[in-house]
Amino acid sequence: MRKLEPGRLIIASHNQGKIREIAALLGPYGIEPVSAAELDLPEPEETGNTFIDNAELKARASADLSGLPALADDSGLCVDALDGQPGIYSARWAELPWSERAVDPAADAGEVKVERDFSYAMQRVHDELLAKGPEAGRDAHFVCALSVCWPDGHIESFEGRVDGTLVWPPRGDRGFGYDPMFQPIGRKETFGEMDPGEKHGMSHRADAFRKLVEALIG
Repeated sequence: MRKLEPGRLIIASHNQGKIREIAALLGPYGIEPVSAAELDLPEPEETGNTFIDNAELKARASADLSGLPALADDSGLCVDALDGQPGIYSARWAELPWSERAVDPAADAGEVKVERDFSYAMQRVHDELLAKGPEAGRDAHFVCALSVCWPDGHIESFEGRVDGTLVWPPRGDRGFGYDPMFQPIGRKETFGEMDPGEKHGMSHRADAFRKLVEALIG
């Protein structure tokens, strides 16, 4: 297994919440995180069938374009009563309907921007559960896949998980994505209420990162 050396590492994401969390996790290891957004690297279409598939294709794309090692994350919320949905489509569930998206006046022919609103996504999860009826459970888990790709194409991948239950209404304005409706097992706070340092110590991303550090840095 190849080791990850100190120096610049591309974080293959345009999601500022993920970038902050990954940068905080990398801090103690002498690695300088640089986001794909800072380098204006495009986000590839997520065509994989699993979290690891999507993490690997994003890591490969950034490593190819930058000539530097790249770390990509693909993560999502899996709800038991919804057969694991939204799963790998977690970000896409946050895409607003066309009727609610903004038109960019500077774009060709009034191009409509893709806009994501996780309040909309959380409401959709809640509505889908209500449609299942009162017997539908609220058990859920977050999954995170982390992939590191080097410019020569070598790649290593790791997956983490945290289990919990869904609450309604959402609570807290910390974190991002579905965090305000997810209460990890054994805790009274949602990820949206939790201090970021506490979340970093127990999240699905932290679980995957521990495995990455043990294999590639430790």
